[in-house]
Amino acid sequence: MYIHNLNPIIFDFGILSLRWYSLAYLVGIIFGWWYGKKVILLINEKQSKKFQLNLFDDYITYVIISLIIGGRLGYVLFYNFNYFIFHPIEILFIWNGGMSFHGGLLGIIIATVIFSKKHEFDKLVLLDVVSCVAPVGIFFGRIANFVNGELYGRPTTVPWGVIFPGAGSHPRHPSQLYEAALEGVILFVLIAVLVYRFNVLSRPGFVAGCFFLGYGIARFTVEFLREPDAHLGFIFGPITLGQILSIPLAIGGLWLIYRAIQKL
Repeated sequence: MYIHNLNPIIFDFGILSLRWYSLAYLVGIIFGWWYGKKVILLINEKQSKKFQLNLFDDYITYVIISLIIGGRLGYVLFYNFNYFIFHPIEILFIWNGGMSFHGGLLGIIIATVIFSKKHEFDKLVLLDVVSCVAPVGIFFGRIANFVNGELYGRPTTVPWGVIFPGAGSHPRHPSQLYEAALEGVILFVLIAVLVYRFNVLSRPGFVAGCFFLGYGIARFTVEFLREPDAHLGFIFGPITLGQILSIPLAIGGLWLIYRAIQKL
């Protein structure tokens, strides 16, 4: 058993402070920019129409903006609409927390479609690139969730249970770490193996499909051990909203994989 006493703030100088959650976003974006360019170089070796590396810097800007807007609006619409409908100005207060992965992903998909049409490039290729780097951002994000003592799991008797501040005196599953392992480390390794050993980048949409499917399955599974949001509870029997949102994501992943294979 571990008693959580981690400080979510790295340093605080009054007017200037840095939180682990902010650092997680920063590291994820920097890594995504660096690794994404390496993936594009691999794609350019296999595609007749090359993607200009300098355009990727512009695309990253699209991704960052759409991730923040989509993640915030997703949280507002999916998780706490009844509150924000009466407090609309607080939608802008993203520093108070409240982001949705599914909303952020939807925002990135929309931004990718817009960017691809503008530059006349295959949107599935860009989604493949994002899918290669996304697990790393998810990993750091879930670690930050653990440090913050938020999104914790349900009560448990396992020896690695954690007593989180504000969650009672009973040990709980560190579901944030489960997600960091499944949605982050394992999914990143699996996709990297597919990319570097099995040449799947020649099939646009295949990597994105694997990411959607893999994340959907991992999130659906961990939700059985994760405490549902207090203001939402369970939506249908033992099923949570996170699981409901992950079902169409997994189905969409299967469709992308099937579509990529059929186009061989």
